[in-house]
Order: sequence, then structure tokens, then C-alpha cells
Amino acid sequence: MVKKAQPLEISRGKPIGNITRGTTNPNRLRRVDRYLTTLPNLRVADQPIVVDLGYGASPITAIELLQRVSKVNSGAHVLGIEIDRERVERGLELATENLHFALGGFEVPMPPEFAPGRPVDIIRCFNVLRQYDESDVPQAWSRMQARLSENGFLVEGTCDEIGRVASWVTLSKTAVETLTISLRLTDLEAPSKVAERLPKALIHHNVPGERIHDFLTAMDAAWRTHSGVGALSAVQRWQAMCRDLMAAGWPIVGDRKRWRLGEVTVAWKAVAP
Repeated sequence: MVKKAQPLEISRGKPIGNITRGTTNPNRLRRVDRYLTTLPNLRVADQPIVVDLGYGASPITAIELLQRVSKVNSGAHVLGIEIDRERVERGLELATENLHFALGGFEVPMPPEFAPGRPVDIIRCFNVLRQYDESDVPQAWSRMQARLSENGFLVEGTCDEIGRVASWVTLSKTAVETLTISLRLTDLEAPSKVAERLPKALIHHNVPGERIHDFLTAMDAAWRTHSGVGALSAVQRWQAMCRDLMAAGWPIVGDRKRWRLGEVTVAWKAVAP
């Protein structure tokens, strides 16, 4: 039984991380949220905890996240975590029985209404690490992974201001699993547009000789090959591109139905630095 949200308390110890710019917009994270609802542990867990880490100046992304995950698991709880005290206080004004807020960082603390140290089922950390140095990424990942349940997932990535260009890395408790690219297909010139919104672990590696550069180059080539299909449907063109990538040996994973959303997921080992 989860208690009602309590007034903000001073976190034990200093939260781990830096205060980020906090820019956010309504519906900005719809692409990654749509992906989160497909994660298997969300459907089967009893009262799963889904964390919105670094939600920014407005708690809107935490509110939207609860709306979306509740459609899959009505018992889900969303915990918004921010390192900025004023942002947490604004969130607490909107807290409910299933929507919680806490002061903290990559250590992912539990607020008073939960058991201390309780593991979490999903952590969404979006547009946070892009404001850090690449050298900070492995330790941040490791800290968040340590807070996951045995079947939990960390989804870390970035997107543009209106959520039309996005990419993210999915990690289990013990490994980095996949990279996902999700784009609005209408008027898309080339899939490599995502280069400007790659996760921090990859964004500086999009240069010749690196695997992520090879992957984006292969995407662009297949996209151009099927330009004629685009006259019928951008979705069909994207699907044809994905089929070509698979035929070329790229380890594309996940449900092919996701392709219709302008999404493709590849095994991390194929693109890792």
C-alpha cells in the first residue's frame, strides 16, 4: 500500500548530478513514452514505479507519463525526480495517489511514501545527460542501473524541442541493450537528421570509422534507394529501409509494427563506440 505524497523533505546527502536548463514542452516525450508502454515488465509488475528523472522546470512530462503508463497498468506509480528544489515543490502541488515527486539525482531516492531503497521498474532519463560531458555517462548509467529491479529498464536519450526527432538507449540492470531512433516521417529528408539528437554516449562518435556513423550512413542509403516508395507513403518507405538494413546484416530488433511509427531499434553492440 502506497501512502499519499508527503511534504518535501531535505534529501539525505547531496543529490548526485547538476541542475540542468530544465527546458520542456507538453507532449515532447510522446515518442519515448509510447515505447515505454511496450516494455514487458510494465505490464506484469504489481504497482510498478516508473521514474521521470530530471523532468525539468515543469512537471508536465511526469503527468503525461502517468497518463500513458496507466493505460497499460492501472496500478502504476510515476515518480518525478529533480535536483532543483523549486521544481520539486511545484511538482508536489500536483501530486496524487499515483504521482509523486522527490528531490534527488542519479541516486534515484525514494520519497517517504515508498519503502526506503525500493528498486524501481523503469527509469526514463531524457534530455539530461546531453548537458553533461561524455565521460560522465558511464557512471550515471551505472548509478541508475543499480536502482533497477531485476527485470527493470533504464531508457536514456534525447529529443528536439517538439519531440519530432528522438533517440534513446535502453539498458537492463546489467547491460546496455539497444539504440532506438524515432522520427517524424512527414517531410523527412534523411534519417541521419537524428545525428543532432543522438544520446550523449554516441553524439560525438558520428564520424567516419565509428559504427554509429556506419549505421546512419546505411540508413540514408536505404532511404534514398526507396525514394520512389515515398511517393506512396513515407511509412512504406521507412519500412522498406528497415527491411534493407536487416538484409544487410544489421541486427534490427523488436516488433516490426514499431516501424510504422517511424521507429527502428538496433542492438547496441552494432553501434557502440
